[in-house]
Amino acid sequence: MGTGRSGVPAGVRDWAVAVGVAATLLVAGLSGDRPDAGPLGYALLVAGGLALAAARRAPVAVLAVTGLCAVGHQAVGLDVPAVAFLFAVYAAVRAGHRVVTIVAAVAVLAALPLAALARPSDLSLGEALVRSRGALELAWLVAAGAAGEALRQAERRADEAERTREEAALRRADEERLHMARELHDTLTHQISVIKVQAEVAVHLTRRRGEPVPEALLVIQEAGREAARELRATLEALRDDGRTPPHGLAHLPELVRRARMSGLDATLTIAGRREDVPVAVDRTAYRIVQESLTNVARHAAAATASVRVDYRPDALAIRVDDDGRATPDAPPVPGIGLLGMRERVTALGGRLRAEPRTGGGFTVHAELPVGGTA
Repeated sequence: MGTGRSGVPAGVRDWAVAVGVAATLLVAGLSGDRPDAGPLGYALLVAGGLALAAARRAPVAVLAVTGLCAVGHQAVGLDVPAVAFLFAVYAAVRAGHRVVTIVAAVAVLAALPLAALARPSDLSLGEALVRSRGALELAWLVAAGAAGEALRQAERRADEAERTREEAALRRADEERLHMARELHDTLTHQISVIKVQAEVAVHLTRRRGEPVPEALLVIQEAGREAARELRATLEALRDDGRTPPHGLAHLPELVRRARMSGLDATLTIAGRREDVPVAVDRTAYRIVQESLTNVARHAAAATASVRVDYRPDALAIRVDDDGRATPDAPPVPGIGLLGMRERVTALGGRLRAEPRTGGGFTVHAELPVGGTA
């Protein structure tokens, strides 16, 4: 149920208007010249007012009902203004039913004097026209219709302005993505390509001379290839608006293998029943392990690292432990990598714990929900 600026539900406001109009019409009928018009006339007054409660959902039907009620209480002798019909005209025009509203208004204007003539009295045609004009003035109809059309146009302009703002925001986002892709391409692609080519040339020349290839050189070669693949995937993702799938849980064995090539005794343990997880969780899990192993290689001075992925019914748990030099007495200052990791986990509604272990070393423990919201 929608609410307006006042916070009152739309249905409550509709019923408040309907009851108010019905009460006003009933009081006007009881205080008029024909208080003995009978229960039918008063029932028509109340019914016409209460029908307005459905004007938002069925404006054309409410227009017909209030028009018939106006003609009906005029026929039994209750000369009460057709206020409910005016409200219905406003609601129908606001909903965009202009042609139907014009037809209904003309029909009611023509039927009111005929209803007055149908009374068991000696009214002349002129008197009937005067009474019908008192019940429904043409100026009132025009004003009600104009008010409905003005509000409809205002709402249409507001919707159009909102769509324009959204389109402009999307266009700016696309332009920014392309700008980022160009900047990354111009600043990083060349340097990474140079590193990759130089490492491969060095490996080739070493093998050609029959000498053993240093392990560090192989790591540089593999890292250059991986950096080129990652950069290419990033550029494609920026240009294609995320249609290129990045690495996920299926690539963890390769990630751990590269860590072992750098001299780190890294292990991977997967527990629980493997099931499909949301794409965002899949990507975040890979990035957590990647960032953790990168930090171990760069800052921890560790000899071993263990990666454990635990598939649970409601969550995916990732834990990365190392035996580095971190201690609880001297916690490391969180860098950009840890901050970005925490932002990714928080955005998915998960939890992250990254801190030194009691026995030495560092641990990263993340729990990512795998429900529909993830």
